[in-house]
Amino acid sequence: MSEAAGAGRAGTSGDDRGWHLVVDARWTRIDTHDGISRFGAGLLDQLRRRYRVTALIHDERQLDMLPHGIAWVRVNRPVALSELWISRRLHEIGADVVFSPMQVIGGFRRRYRLIVTLHDLIYYRHPQPPGFLPAPVRWAWRLFHTAFWPQRVLLNRADAVVTVSETTRRLIEHHRLTARPVRVVPNAPPDTAVARPALRDGGGARDLVYMGSFMPYKDVETLIRGMALLPEHRLHLVSSIDPRRERELRALVPEQGGSVVFWRGIGEDDYRQLLAGASALVTASRDEGFGLPVIEAMYAATPVVCTELNIFREVTAGHAAFFAPGDHRGFAAAVRGVADPDVRAALVAAAGERAREFSWQRSADELAALVRELTG
Repeated sequence: MSEAAGAGRAGTSGDDRGWHLVVDARWTRIDTHDGISRFGAGLLDQLRRRYRVTALIHDERQLDMLPHGIAWVRVNRPVALSELWISRRLHEIGADVVFSPMQVIGGFRRRYRLIVTLHDLIYYRHPQPPGFLPAPVRWAWRLFHTAFWPQRVLLNRADAVVTVSETTRRLIEHHRLTARPVRVVPNAPPDTAVARPALRDGGGARDLVYMGSFMPYKDVETLIRGMALLPEHRLHLVSSIDPRRERELRALVPEQGGSVVFWRGIGEDDYRQLLAGASALVTASRDEGFGLPVIEAMYAATPVVCTELNIFREVTAGHAAFFAPGDHRGFAAAVRGVADPDVRAALVAAAGERAREFSWQRSADELAALVRELTG
């Protein structure tokens, strides 16, 4: 096992200061955050203010995406064979509680409390993996999601389970995935996602923004087909995309109608600027665990146009324009609906109030309460 350690500020406060909390930050992306990476980093920033916290990493480049000055220990990758013995290293550094933003973490005969995270159950309903993944990975992906018992084994190894929404908590309960307590610790926008006024409809194309992966269940195809009915709009697909997947989607772009822009990845500053000036944040997803871009748009005073899903109803509290999954005409109608100034103003005001209910501080409060229950 390759190991190294670095020390940084690990602020503590209140009754929690005596506990040593280890956060598994090995799922942190190196280039730009995805949802799980941002979830771990956002909580880590708040948790270090109340515990003695150490982050597990496997690559020092991950530190660029984590809070500055955090104490850290470099260990193996979470998918390495040596992960089976990670508990030895966690005992060596004196972990009292270990929190993982994923449900996958190794270790036997542990003496610390373990909290794991299950974000959603999407791949049981949509088991098709991305086509660009290697064949062995696609095979393992499908195999794991053919039954619930492997998930139960992972979750019941922990002392408690975290999930990001009431929608997923109810699904965990419905499928009896764990006998452990389940606590909802929601996602939240980054501290930099501050609501601000934006210039809109200043002439030219009206911008629509899609932030997310291009997995089949995201159904970006419906957004692209809907552009045939929105000639005055421009759809920005801002996430990184596999070249083969891009070719598949480009073939669907209508010859007449609105335009489609493939960014192939976008920086945080460019994303915030584009989102703040957009006519709407759009998503045609057929399933979702939370929908962090939705909250980011609500903070940025940008209307949300999304599919009629329970999770989107929960996150937005109904303050969005909804359409039926797979309905490109309904999507186009919803986009046109939020262009009405009165509709837009009312939607943005209500959504902004709802968005302020989400913060990493409040989410960390929920997680800290769970830690106290396990250690008390």
